[in-house]
Amino acid sequence: MHDPKPINAAKDIFWIGVNDRDTDLFEGVWPLPRGVSYNSYLILDEKVALLDTVKAKSAIPFEQQVLKLTGGRHLDYLIINHMEPDHAGSIPAIMKAFPGVKLVGNAKTAKFIEEFFSFTPDMLIVTDGDTLDLGRHKLSFALVPMVHWPETMVTYDATDKVLFSMDAFGGFSALEGGIFDDEVDLEYYEDEALRYYANIVGRHSQMVQRAFQKLAGFDIKCIAPTHGPVWRKDPGVIMKLYDRWSRQIPEQGIVLAYGTMYGNTERMMEAVARGITETGFSKVRIHDVSRSHASYILRDAWRYKGLILGAPSYDTMLFPPMEHLVNLLEIKKLANRVLGAFGSAGWSGGAVSRILKFGENNKLEIIGPSVEAKFAPKPADIEACRQLGRTVAERIMACPDCAR
Repeated sequence: MHDPKPINAAKDIFWIGVNDRDTDLFEGVWPLPRGVSYNSYLILDEKVALLDTVKAKSAIPFEQQVLKLTGGRHLDYLIINHMEPDHAGSIPAIMKAFPGVKLVGNAKTAKFIEEFFSFTPDMLIVTDGDTLDLGRHKLSFALVPMVHWPETMVTYDATDKVLFSMDAFGGFSALEGGIFDDEVDLEYYEDEALRYYANIVGRHSQMVQRAFQKLAGFDIKCIAPTHGPVWRKDPGVIMKLYDRWSRQIPEQGIVLAYGTMYGNTERMMEAVARGITETGFSKVRIHDVSRSHASYILRDAWRYKGLILGAPSYDTMLFPPMEHLVNLLEIKKLANRVLGAFGSAGWSGGAVSRILKFGENNKLEIIGPSVEAKFAPKPADIEACRQLGRTVAERIMACPDCAR
Protein backbone atom coordinates (compact mmCIF):
# COMPACT_ATOMS: atom_id res chain seq x y z
CA MET A 1 0.00 0.00 0.00
CA HIS A 2 1.34 3.43 -0.97
CA ASP A 3 1.70 6.18 1.59
CA PRO A 4 -1.23 8.64 1.33
CA LYS A 5 -0.56 11.67 -0.83
CA PRO A 6 -2.39 15.01 -1.13
CA ILE A 7 -3.79 15.33 -4.62
CA ASN A 8 -3.82 19.13 -4.89
CA ALA A 9 -2.24 22.29 -3.53
CA ALA A 10 -4.82 22.57 -0.74
CA LYS A 11 -3.35 19.44 0.84
CA ASP A 12 -6.62 18.41 2.44
CA ILE A 13 -7.72 15.88 -0.19
CA PHE A 14 -5.71 12.69 0.12
CA TRP A 15 -5.28 9.75 -2.24
CA ILE A 16 -5.41 6.43 -0.40
CA GLY A 17 -4.53 3.57 -2.69
CA VAL A 18 -4.03 -0.16 -2.63
CA ASN A 19 -1.95 -1.94 -5.24
CA ASP A 20 -3.15 -5.47 -5.97
CA ARG A 21 -0.35 -7.52 -7.53
CA ASP A 22 -1.76 -10.89 -6.42
CA THR A 23 -4.94 -11.03 -8.50
CA ASP A 24 -4.12 -12.56 -11.89
CA LEU A 25 -7.47 -11.99 -13.57
CA PHE A 26 -9.64 -8.89 -13.16
CA GLU A 27 -13.26 -9.98 -12.71
CA GLY A 28 -11.94 -13.51 -13.20
CA VAL A 29 -11.52 -12.78 -16.93
CA TRP A 30 -9.01 -10.06 -17.88
CA PRO A 31 -5.24 -10.57 -17.33
CA LEU A 32 -3.39 -8.34 -14.87
CA PRO A 33 0.29 -8.96 -15.64
CA ARG A 34 1.27 -5.82 -13.72
CA GLY A 35 -1.57 -5.75 -11.24
CA VAL A 36 -4.24 -3.11 -10.66
CA SER A 37 -4.75 -0.26 -8.20
CA TYR A 38 -7.86 0.46 -6.14
CA ASN A 39 -8.03 4.17 -5.37
CA SER A 40 -9.91 5.86 -2.55
CA TYR A 41 -9.87 9.50 -1.43
CA LEU A 42 -10.21 11.23 1.93
CA ILE A 43 -11.23 14.88 2.38
CA LEU A 44 -10.22 16.42 5.74
CA ASP A 45 -12.44 19.47 6.15
CA GLU A 46 -14.80 20.69 8.87
CA LYS A 47 -16.59 17.50 7.96
CA VAL A 48 -14.54 14.45 6.97
CA ALA A 49 -15.53 12.43 3.92
CA LEU A 50 -14.19 9.21 2.44
CA LEU A 51 -14.89 8.56 -1.23
CA ASP A 52 -15.18 4.83 -1.99
CA THR A 53 -13.27 2.00 -0.35
CA VAL A 54 -11.16 -0.91 -1.66
CA LYS A 55 -11.40 -4.63 -2.22
CA ALA A 56 -12.25 -6.61 0.93
CA LYS A 57 -8.94 -8.47 0.99
CA SER A 58 -7.17 -5.14 1.66
CA ALA A 59 -9.68 -3.92 4.25
CA ILE A 60 -7.32 -4.09 7.24
CA PRO A 61 -4.41 -1.99 5.87
CA PHE A 62 -6.93 0.35 4.26
CA GLU A 63 -8.80 0.86 7.52
CA GLN A 64 -5.48 1.54 9.28
CA GLN A 65 -4.61 4.23 6.74
CA VAL A 66 -7.97 5.95 7.21
CA LEU A 67 -7.62 5.83 10.99
CA LYS A 68 -4.10 7.25 10.77
CA LEU A 69 -5.12 10.09 8.47
CA THR A 70 -8.19 11.07 10.44
CA GLY A 71 -6.09 11.17 13.61
CA GLY A 72 -8.93 10.40 15.97
CA ARG A 73 -11.46 12.58 14.18
CA HIS A 74 -14.88 11.20 13.35
CA LEU A 75 -15.54 10.11 9.77
CA ASP A 76 -18.73 11.95 8.88
CA TYR A 77 -19.46 10.59 5.39
CA LEU A 78 -18.64 7.57 3.25
CA ILE A 79 -19.54 8.50 -0.33
CA ILE A 80 -20.18 5.45 -2.50
CA ASN A 81 -19.83 6.19 -6.19
CA HIS A 82 -19.81 2.56 -7.31
CA MET A 83 -20.85 -0.71 -5.67
CA GLU A 84 -18.60 -3.16 -7.51
CA PRO A 85 -16.78 -5.20 -4.83
CA ASP A 86 -13.30 -3.97 -5.75
CA HIS A 87 -14.45 -0.54 -4.49
CA ALA A 88 -17.24 -1.39 -2.06
CA GLY A 89 -15.76 -4.47 -0.42
CA SER A 90 -14.44 -2.60 2.63
CA ILE A 91 -17.67 -0.75 3.46
CA PRO A 92 -18.42 -3.02 6.46
CA ALA A 93 -14.89 -2.54 7.82
CA ILE A 94 -15.16 1.25 7.62
CA MET A 95 -18.59 1.20 9.25
CA LYS A 96 -17.19 -0.89 12.11
CA ALA A 97 -14.15 1.38 12.53
CA PHE A 98 -16.29 4.56 12.44
CA PRO A 99 -19.66 3.86 14.09
CA GLY A 100 -22.29 6.31 12.95
CA VAL A 101 -20.62 7.22 9.66
CA LYS A 102 -23.29 8.37 7.21
CA LEU A 103 -23.34 6.51 3.90
CA VAL A 104 -23.98 8.66 0.83
CA GLY A 105 -25.24 7.25 -2.45
CA ASN A 106 -28.21 7.07 -4.75
CA ALA A 107 -31.33 4.93 -4.47
CA LYS A 108 -29.81 2.07 -6.46
CA THR A 109 -26.72 2.18 -4.24
CA ALA A 110 -28.91 1.55 -1.20
CA LYS A 111 -30.57 -1.43 -2.87
CA PHE A 112 -27.20 -2.91 -3.87
CA ILE A 113 -25.89 -2.55 -0.30
CA GLU A 114 -28.85 -4.59 0.94
CA GLU A 115 -28.16 -7.26 -1.64
CA PHE A 116 -24.40 -7.41 -1.04
CA PHE A 117 -24.23 -7.08 2.75
CA SER A 118 -27.70 -8.12 3.98
CA PHE A 119 -28.50 -5.00 5.96
CA THR A 120 -30.61 -1.93 5.28
CA PRO A 121 -28.31 1.10 5.34
CA ASP A 122 -29.08 4.41 6.98
CA MET A 123 -28.18 6.51 3.96
CA LEU A 124 -28.21 10.01 2.64
CA ILE A 125 -29.83 9.45 -0.76
CA VAL A 126 -28.61 11.84 -3.46
CA THR A 127 -29.46 12.41 -7.09
CA ASP A 128 -28.37 14.71 -9.93
CA GLY A 129 -27.36 18.16 -8.74
CA ASP A 130 -27.60 17.46 -5.01
CA THR A 131 -24.83 18.99 -2.92
CA LEU A 132 -22.96 18.20 0.28
CA ASP A 133 -21.20 20.97 2.25
CA LEU A 134 -18.07 19.82 4.08
CA GLY A 135 -16.93 23.34 5.01
CA ARG A 136 -14.37 24.56 2.52
CA HIS A 137 -15.26 21.84 0.06
CA LYS A 138 -18.63 21.85 -1.68
CA LEU A 139 -19.47 18.51 -3.28
CA SER A 140 -22.10 17.84 -5.93
CA PHE A 141 -23.27 14.61 -7.49
CA ALA A 142 -24.13 13.41 -10.98
CA LEU A 143 -25.65 10.02 -11.76
CA VAL A 144 -24.00 8.28 -14.72
CA PRO A 145 -25.89 4.97 -14.97
CA MET A 146 -24.33 2.12 -16.94
CA VAL A 147 -20.82 3.58 -16.85
CA HIS A 148 -20.63 0.72 -16.31
CA TRP A 149 -23.14 -0.40 -13.61
CA PRO A 150 -26.72 0.88 -13.05
CA GLU A 151 -25.90 2.74 -9.80
CA THR A 152 -22.70 4.50 -10.88
CA MET A 153 -22.32 8.17 -10.06
CA VAL A 154 -19.52 10.74 -9.84
CA THR A 155 -18.71 13.33 -7.20
CA TYR A 156 -17.41 16.81 -8.05
CA ASP A 157 -15.59 19.14 -5.66
CA ALA A 158 -16.40 22.67 -6.83
CA THR A 159 -13.77 24.19 -4.51
CA ASP A 160 -10.67 22.53 -5.98
CA LYS A 161 -12.41 21.43 -9.20
CA VAL A 162 -11.70 17.73 -8.68
CA LEU A 163 -13.86 15.08 -10.33
CA PHE A 164 -13.98 11.80 -8.40
CA SER A 165 -14.91 9.73 -11.42
CA MET A 166 -15.17 6.15 -10.02
CA ASP A 167 -14.25 3.62 -12.79
CA ALA A 168 -14.54 6.19 -15.59
CA PHE A 169 -11.15 7.42 -16.85
CA GLY A 170 -9.38 4.56 -15.05
CA GLY A 171 -7.22 1.73 -16.29
CA PHE A 172 -5.46 -1.52 -15.49
CA SER A 173 -2.02 -1.81 -13.83
CA ALA A 174 -0.79 -1.15 -10.34
CA LEU A 175 0.72 2.27 -9.70
CA GLU A 176 4.45 1.74 -9.86
CA GLY A 177 5.78 4.43 -7.54
CA GLY A 178 4.11 7.37 -9.24
CA ILE A 179 0.50 8.25 -8.61
CA PHE A 180 -0.10 11.27 -10.86
CA ASP A 181 -0.10 11.67 -14.62
CA ASP A 182 3.01 13.85 -14.47
CA GLU A 183 5.08 11.17 -12.71
CA VAL A 184 4.24 7.96 -14.57
CA ASP A 185 4.87 6.44 -18.00
CA LEU A 186 1.78 7.89 -19.69
CA GLU A 187 2.17 5.87 -22.88
CA TYR A 188 1.91 2.66 -20.88
CA TYR A 189 -0.98 3.82 -18.71
CA GLU A 190 -2.93 5.18 -21.67
CA ASP A 191 -2.55 1.76 -23.32
CA GLU A 192 -3.86 0.06 -20.17
CA ALA A 193 -6.69 2.61 -19.97
CA LEU A 194 -7.73 1.61 -23.49
CA ARG A 195 -7.56 -2.09 -22.61
CA TYR A 196 -9.72 -1.38 -19.55
CA TYR A 197 -12.16 0.63 -21.67
CA ALA A 198 -12.46 -2.01 -24.41
CA ASN A 199 -12.77 -4.90 -21.93
CA ILE A 200 -15.02 -3.32 -19.29
CA VAL A 201 -16.75 -0.16 -20.50
CA GLY A 202 -16.88 -0.36 -24.30
CA ARG A 203 -20.30 -2.02 -24.54
CA HIS A 204 -21.77 1.01 -22.75
CA SER A 205 -20.22 3.68 -24.99
CA GLN A 206 -23.56 5.35 -25.64
CA MET A 207 -23.97 5.86 -21.91
CA VAL A 208 -20.45 7.27 -21.69
CA GLN A 209 -21.48 9.93 -24.18
CA ARG A 210 -24.54 10.73 -22.04
CA ALA A 211 -22.23 11.05 -19.05
CA PHE A 212 -20.10 13.56 -20.96
CA GLN A 213 -23.20 15.72 -21.36
CA LYS A 214 -23.63 15.81 -17.58
CA LEU A 215 -19.95 16.56 -17.02
CA ALA A 216 -20.07 19.51 -19.42
CA GLY A 217 -21.20 21.79 -16.58
CA PHE A 218 -18.14 21.04 -14.44
CA ASP A 219 -14.87 22.97 -14.60
CA ILE A 220 -12.56 19.98 -14.19
CA LYS A 221 -8.94 20.62 -13.20
CA CYS A 222 -8.19 17.15 -11.80
CA ILE A 223 -9.66 13.68 -12.36
CA ALA A 224 -9.37 11.13 -9.54
CA PRO A 225 -10.55 7.69 -10.75
CA THR A 226 -10.79 4.47 -8.75
CA HIS A 227 -8.18 2.71 -10.92
CA GLY A 228 -4.92 4.00 -12.37
CA PRO A 229 -3.20 7.39 -12.09
CA VAL A 230 -4.75 10.64 -10.90
CA TRP A 231 -4.91 13.15 -13.75
CA ARG A 232 -3.79 16.41 -12.14
CA LYS A 233 -1.51 17.92 -14.82
CA ASP A 234 -3.77 17.55 -17.85
CA PRO A 235 -7.08 15.75 -17.29
CA GLY A 236 -8.05 16.77 -20.80
CA VAL A 237 -5.82 13.99 -22.14
CA ILE A 238 -7.87 11.14 -20.72
CA MET A 239 -11.16 12.96 -21.33
CA LYS A 240 -10.35 13.36 -25.04
CA LEU A 241 -9.38 9.70 -25.29
CA TYR A 242 -12.60 8.56 -23.58
CA ASP A 243 -14.64 10.80 -25.84
CA ARG A 244 -12.97 9.34 -28.92
CA TRP A 245 -13.18 5.74 -27.72
CA SER A 246 -16.85 6.08 -26.78
CA ARG A 247 -17.66 7.57 -30.19
CA GLN A 248 -15.72 4.69 -31.78
CA ILE A 249 -13.39 6.91 -33.77
CA PRO A 250 -10.49 4.53 -34.51
CA GLU A 251 -6.90 5.19 -35.52
CA GLN A 252 -5.36 4.13 -38.83
CA GLY A 253 -4.16 0.59 -38.28
CA ILE A 254 -5.07 -3.04 -38.90
CA VAL A 255 -5.62 -5.92 -36.48
CA LEU A 256 -4.95 -9.26 -38.14
CA ALA A 257 -6.23 -12.05 -35.87
CA TYR A 258 -6.08 -15.67 -36.94
CA GLY A 259 -6.40 -19.22 -35.72
CA THR A 260 -4.80 -22.30 -37.20
CA MET A 261 -4.91 -26.05 -36.56
CA TYR A 262 -2.33 -27.51 -38.95
CA GLY A 263 -0.72 -24.39 -40.41
CA ASN A 264 -2.89 -23.91 -43.50
CA THR A 265 -4.75 -20.83 -42.20
CA GLU A 266 -1.44 -19.48 -40.90
CA ARG A 267 -0.04 -19.62 -44.45
CA MET A 268 -3.04 -17.61 -45.57
CA MET A 269 -2.48 -15.09 -42.76
CA GLU A 270 1.12 -14.60 -43.87
CA ALA A 271 -0.12 -13.84 -47.38
CA VAL A 272 -2.64 -11.31 -46.05
CA ALA A 273 0.09 -9.66 -43.97
CA ARG A 274 2.38 -9.50 -46.99
CA GLY A 275 -0.36 -7.92 -49.05
CA ILE A 276 -0.80 -5.22 -46.41
CA THR A 277 2.88 -4.32 -46.35
CA GLU A 278 3.09 -4.30 -50.16
CA THR A 279 1.02 -1.11 -50.07
CA GLY A 280 3.56 0.59 -47.81
CA PHE A 281 1.25 0.36 -44.79
CA SER A 282 3.03 -0.86 -41.65
CA LYS A 283 0.78 -0.38 -38.61
CA VAL A 284 -0.35 -3.99 -38.23
CA ARG A 285 -1.01 -5.97 -35.05
CA ILE A 286 -1.04 -9.76 -35.55
CA HIS A 287 -2.64 -12.03 -32.94
CA ASP A 288 -2.89 -15.82 -32.81
CA VAL A 289 -6.27 -16.28 -31.10
CA SER A 290 -5.08 -19.50 -29.48
CA ARG A 291 -2.22 -17.67 -27.76
CA SER A 292 -3.10 -13.98 -27.45
CA HIS A 293 -5.63 -13.37 -24.70
CA ALA A 294 -8.82 -11.82 -26.08
CA SER A 295 -8.29 -8.87 -23.71
CA TYR A 296 -5.41 -7.61 -25.86
CA ILE A 297 -7.13 -8.32 -29.17
CA LEU A 298 -10.16 -6.34 -27.98
CA ARG A 299 -7.88 -3.44 -27.05
CA ASP A 300 -6.27 -3.38 -30.49
CA ALA A 301 -9.61 -3.81 -32.27
CA TRP A 302 -10.93 -0.80 -30.35
CA ARG A 303 -7.88 1.23 -31.34
CA TYR A 304 -7.67 0.50 -35.08
CA LYS A 305 -9.97 0.86 -38.07
CA GLY A 306 -9.08 -2.36 -39.89
CA LEU A 307 -9.99 -5.83 -38.65
CA ILE A 308 -9.09 -8.96 -40.62
CA LEU A 309 -10.13 -12.29 -39.13
CA GLY A 310 -9.10 -15.73 -40.37
CA ALA A 311 -9.68 -19.23 -39.02
CA PRO A 312 -10.47 -22.78 -40.04
CA SER A 313 -13.84 -24.43 -39.79
CA TYR A 314 -14.24 -26.82 -36.86
CA ASP A 315 -17.08 -29.32 -36.62
CA THR A 316 -19.10 -27.30 -39.18
CA MET A 317 -18.56 -24.15 -37.14
CA LEU A 318 -15.92 -21.49 -36.51
CA PHE A 319 -12.66 -22.49 -34.80
CA PRO A 320 -13.56 -22.19 -31.06
CA PRO A 321 -10.95 -19.58 -30.00
CA MET A 322 -12.02 -17.36 -32.90
CA GLU A 323 -15.69 -17.95 -32.06
CA HIS A 324 -14.91 -16.70 -28.53
CA LEU A 325 -13.31 -13.55 -29.92
CA VAL A 326 -16.15 -12.90 -32.37
CA ASN A 327 -18.71 -13.33 -29.59
CA LEU A 328 -16.86 -10.77 -27.45
CA LEU A 329 -16.65 -8.31 -30.33
CA GLU A 330 -20.41 -8.64 -30.81
CA ILE A 331 -21.10 -8.24 -27.09
CA LYS A 332 -18.87 -5.16 -26.88
CA LYS A 333 -20.75 -3.68 -29.86
CA LEU A 334 -17.67 -2.92 -31.93
CA ALA A 335 -18.69 -0.59 -34.76
CA ASN A 336 -17.31 1.71 -37.45
CA ARG A 337 -14.70 -0.80 -38.62
CA VAL A 338 -13.56 -2.31 -41.90
CA LEU A 339 -13.70 -6.12 -41.88
CA GLY A 340 -11.94 -8.71 -44.02
CA ALA A 341 -12.37 -12.50 -43.71
CA PHE A 342 -10.45 -15.58 -44.74
CA GLY A 343 -10.19 -19.20 -43.63
CA SER A 344 -9.93 -22.83 -44.57
CA ALA A 345 -12.51 -25.56 -44.81
CA GLY A 346 -12.06 -29.32 -44.71
CA TRP A 347 -14.95 -31.72 -45.00
CA SER A 348 -17.20 -28.86 -43.89
CA GLY A 349 -17.25 -25.09 -44.05
CA GLY A 350 -18.66 -22.50 -41.70
CA ALA A 351 -15.74 -20.34 -40.58
CA VAL A 352 -15.79 -17.57 -43.16
CA SER A 353 -19.58 -17.37 -43.24
CA ARG A 354 -19.64 -16.92 -39.42
CA ILE A 355 -17.07 -14.11 -39.58
CA LEU A 356 -19.05 -12.36 -42.30
CA LYS A 357 -22.27 -12.81 -40.30
CA PHE A 358 -20.57 -11.05 -37.37
CA GLY A 359 -19.71 -8.16 -39.69
CA GLU A 360 -23.31 -7.92 -40.86
CA ASN A 361 -24.64 -8.05 -37.29
CA ASN A 362 -22.39 -5.19 -36.21
CA LYS A 363 -22.92 -3.24 -39.45
CA LEU A 364 -19.21 -3.27 -40.30
CA GLU A 365 -17.90 -2.38 -43.75
CA ILE A 366 -16.97 -5.74 -45.30
CA ILE A 367 -14.17 -5.66 -47.84
CA GLY A 368 -13.27 -8.51 -50.18
CA PRO A 369 -12.17 -10.74 -51.48
CA SER A 370 -13.32 -13.11 -48.74
CA VAL A 371 -11.20 -16.22 -49.13
CA GLU A 372 -12.03 -19.79 -48.10
CA ALA A 373 -9.52 -22.45 -49.08
CA LYS A 374 -10.52 -26.11 -49.40
CA PHE A 375 -8.25 -28.11 -47.10
CA ALA A 376 -4.91 -26.49 -48.04
CA PRO A 377 -4.60 -23.11 -49.80
CA LYS A 378 -3.77 -23.25 -53.50
CA PRO A 379 -1.73 -20.59 -55.32
CA ALA A 380 -4.95 -18.79 -56.29
CA ASP A 381 -6.02 -18.72 -52.63
CA ILE A 382 -2.67 -17.28 -51.55
CA GLU A 383 -2.91 -14.57 -54.19
CA ALA A 384 -6.48 -13.77 -53.13
CA CYS A 385 -5.25 -13.40 -49.54
CA ARG A 386 -2.54 -10.98 -50.67
CA GLN A 387 -5.20 -9.04 -52.52
CA LEU A 388 -7.37 -8.96 -49.39
CA GLY A 389 -4.48 -7.46 -47.44
CA ARG A 390 -3.84 -4.86 -50.14
CA THR A 391 -7.51 -3.90 -50.39
CA VAL A 392 -7.98 -3.41 -46.66
CA ALA A 393 -4.73 -1.45 -46.33
CA GLU A 394 -5.66 0.86 -49.19
CA ARG A 395 -9.05 1.48 -47.58
CA ILE A 396 -7.44 2.27 -44.22
CA MET A 397 -4.88 4.64 -45.74
CA ALA A 398 -7.76 6.54 -47.34
CA CYS A 399 -9.86 6.54 -44.15
CA PRO A 400 -11.54 9.97 -43.84
CA ASP A 401 -12.88 9.48 -40.31
CA CYS A 402 -9.88 7.94 -38.53
CA ALA A 403 -8.25 9.75 -35.62
CA ARG A 404 -5.07 11.56 -36.58
